[in-house]
Amino acid sequence: MESTIEEILKEAEIKMQKSIENLEKRFINVRAGRANPAILDSVMVSYYGVDTPLKQLATISVPEARQIAIKPYDRSSISAIEKAIYEANIGLTPNNNGEVILLIIPALTEETRRDYVKQIKSISEEGKIALRNIRQDANSDIKKLEMTDDIIKEGQEEVQELIQKYNKIVDEKTKEKENELMTV
Repeated sequence: MESTIEEILKEAEIKMQKSIENLEKRFINVRAGRANPAILDSVMVSYYGVDTPLKQLATISVPEARQIAIKPYDRSSISAIEKAIYEANIGLTPNNNGEVILLIIPALTEETRRDYVKQIKSISEEGKIALRNIRQDANSDIKKLEMTDDIIKEGQEEVQELIQKYNKIVDEKTKEKENELMTV
């Protein structure tokens, strides 16, 4: 019977890990004034009538700290790529020289940095809410087990230890991203 609490804990931990991965993905989309090709991951280009991820249509590189270069495999797709970047609303204006599209990442103002930090804190709080929901589900699953109160209480304490561990990870990742944003 003990293995069922183990299974619930294992499942809760897997969900918490996925929650952290989601948090990291969302943090990547918050710009830090440095070029990061990951901000283009969500850009879909209408290529011959089919929505295609940008990274499948071009080589994306970072030639300088605040510049992203996009070199399409098919030069005829350059205007479609440019249009897709505009429509993706990532706050960058593409510059096209006929062969390569350049995205210049503007330096962040103090005010913009503070806004991004607020955004990070909001994403962080959503991550913690997701963790609390996972804890709540795990605790109610443990309560449903037909075991003694002591074993149930012990299982719930283990769930609590798990959430504390993952909340700490969220706090560390948030602090890292804040430092990255506030570094000029």
